[in-house]
Amino acid sequence: MQTISEDAFARLRDLRAHTPNGIPDALARRTRRHLLRGDGRLFIVAADHPARGALAVGANATAMANRYELLDRLALALSRPGVDGVLGTPDIIDDLAGLGLLDDKIVVGSMNRGGLRGASFELDDRYTAYDVPSMVAQGIDFAKTLVRVDLSDAGTIATLEATARAVDAAANARLPIMLEPFMSNRVGGRVVNDLSAEAVIQSTAIASGLGNSSASTWMKLPVVENMEAVMEATTLPTLLLGGDNGGDPQQTFATWERALALPGVRGLTVGRTLLYPEDGDVASAVDTAARLVHRDLD
Repeated sequence: MQTISEDAFARLRDLRAHTPNGIPDALARRTRRHLLRGDGRLFIVAADHPARGALAVGANATAMANRYELLDRLALALSRPGVDGVLGTPDIIDDLAGLGLLDDKIVVGSMNRGGLRGASFELDDRYTAYDVPSMVAQGIDFAKTLVRVDLSDAGTIATLEATARAVDAAANARLPIMLEPFMSNRVGGRVVNDLSAEAVIQSTAIASGLGNSSASTWMKLPVVENMEAVMEATTLPTLLLGGDNGGDPQQTFATWERALALPGVRGLTVGRTLLYPEDGDVASAVDTAARLVHRDLD
């Protein structure tokens, strides 16, 4: 069942064409909320993949290519109990604002999308989307960066330096910023993230020290074997990421549940796994994850 009507999409197109100031006006009018409330945990739905040219979900290379379908899946996810907010690039966030879907939601702005999937410069991940001043001006609640570290790729240093300056700006603006670090390397010309506990611990140590203050810094970390040791590597509040769709969903949920019980873990930031579940039931997948994060949900 489609969540967003064709009339709503037509109004969004007309808004963009005839009244572009209506987008920032919609962001300014939206009802905002405190970052943490109640149980102090967060469940954020992520949708910043397309701006990096990453449209695939599992074996479907163009799963996220249809913007209307993606927005409809996001609208359904945001309507479910326990979903605290959404992570996206400006185009996604502006669409959702124009559709009136961001009231009482945490909005997380994705900052560096220059490391295009498969590009020779993928590890020189330029900051080509939001910056801190624009997020503060637009009332964005949270910033997010991707920090892939390849010790054999000189492009990594530019990403590290740019990320440090983003952390500085976020700390000065008292804007929470989550860093998503990986130790990465090229295998057959493709960038692959090392998901061993040792590599995640190393990437966390590197990312935690970026910038002149860590007061506003959060971590966004993958769920890996020996997650207990990973969480012992940082005192920073941490959200777990979900990764690509694949494998047994029940096993995935069980893995998340165990990791969510660890000290320092504050919730989930998951996208494709929940927006494009193998059985097609977005509401059920989102509801299951929401109950893992917010244990007081019915």
